Amino acid sequence: MTTNRTSESSAGTPLIDLHALVVAVRRRRRLWCALAAIGFVLGAAVAVLMPPPPSAVTKVLVAHAEDQPNDTGTLIRTDIEVLGTTRIAKDALNTLKSSESAEDFMKDYRGSGLTNNVLQIDVAADTDAQAVDRAKALADAFIADHVRRMEAAAKAESQALLDQRDRMREELARVNKQIGNRAPDSDPQASAGIETLFSRRAELNSRIADFDQRAAEARTGTPKVVAGTQIVDAPRAVHHSLPKAAATNAAIGLALGLVLGLALSAVGAVVADRPVLRRDISANLGASVIAELPRRSGRPWRRKGARTTRERLTATLARTVRGSAEPLSLLELGCPRATGTLALDLAGALAAEGPVTVVDGLPGAPLIDLRPQQGGPKVVGSEHVAALSPQDRRIGVGSVAPGTAWTDLQHLGTQTVLVVRAGHGSAAWLHTVARQLAEQRIPVVGIVLIDPDPGDRTDGTLWDGLHTALRGRGERTARQNGTGTRRTERKPAWASRGADNDQEAR
Repeated sequence: MTTNRTSESSAGTPLIDLHALVVAVRRRRRLWCALAAIGFVLGAAVAVLMPPPPSAVTKVLVAHAEDQPNDTGTLIRTDIEVLGTTRIAKDALNTLKSSESAEDFMKDYRGSGLTNNVLQIDVAADTDAQAVDRAKALADAFIADHVRRMEAAAKAESQALLDQRDRMREELARVNKQIGNRAPDSDPQASAGIETLFSRRAELNSRIADFDQRAAEARTGTPKVVAGTQIVDAPRAVHHSLPKAAATNAAIGLALGLVLGLALSAVGAVVADRPVLRRDISANLGASVIAELPRRSGRPWRRKGARTTRERLTATLARTVRGSAEPLSLLELGCPRATGTLALDLAGALAAEGPVTVVDGLPGAPLIDLRPQQGGPKVVGSEHVAALSPQDRRIGVGSVAPGTAWTDLQHLGTQTVLVVRAGHGSAAWLHTVARQLAEQRIPVVGIVLIDPDPGDRTDGTLWDGLHTALRGRGERTARQNGTGTRRTERKPAWASRGADNDQEAR
């Protein structure tokens, strides 16, 4: 039965809670905003400190004898690779009368295909004039090499066709010699052989004429390629706008930094597994969230609301202390200063009813800066607890951060309120805190959540925590004093249905 409920619960729990992930990433906005700002600054700095070298560009229209309407760009890609060879580079350097090596020169230019027949050549140099000269030399060298290759190919093709024609002519001469002066019907006995020779002669004459025509077409195609391959855009210097380049690089750096920051925040949130939502914090600690306080004072128009919330929380805790003979402690996780301030406020609210002592068990001495003026609550260290009068009310302040001496928490208070900063402790550590407090028999009467997410709409109330929750303490006290009536805690419909189902399963 238990196994079935466990498997159903595991099946209903998503591998990654997207709501919690979005909240965790949003809370790490300092990280990804900082990375975005760094990317923005670096992008602009690269444009200013590393401007592009002077460059020139030219466009060449390249005609191919094998041009086809359905060409996928194979021919122009071949031209780009030919442009990037040492032969073209050496021809251009010879034209420029430069002693630079072809390998070094090839690093300063590149070709790109704009269409199937338009080749763009980009060249970098020390000056704009030098870049223009290099672009002109490269375009001329490429055109000359392309024309030579096309002419050589056409000449080779034409010569091959003429060679085939000459072999056909030699065979035709042999056939004519065999025929001699005979007519097709001169010798009835050999008419079949003579007809075959005449048919072969006609076929050879047709093929010879075809080879002549194809050779002539091969020679005719070369002038079209030569005339069609030319510079269609004269070499010109490319002028770079520094503001435009800086803006472009800054925008790219901003986008890359933002993406990197969001990715790191998301991965960090998943790996760290630090609960942020009040639902998760309440479930991991096994207690309900009773109040939320901002980590900082915030904007002026929000300070009044934060002050009101703090006063209401102080009054609630004061009622809890008055209604119980057990000392109360405030244990912090990630917010020692806020916890100390809350303890001093609580002590000040109870000071009018009798002596109140604040037991400072926080690591270090954060309460020294918050110590009240003369006449306020007394603040002592945890080592002086034994010397306190039993009639004095004690409010303990301690920590449940890693490294806590768990056995010392009993001296601060036998019941506690956890003051937890959202997103500070991992889920594993929150489990550890809940387990250690349970082993020390220190009930958690509630959780004060510090720095909650403004967009958190989850429920931080546990329906099975009435035995420790503040909402049940008044009823429990009234029953102990013999007054009041027993009231059943009302649960939501889904909780009742779940309980009925468990009962039926048993």
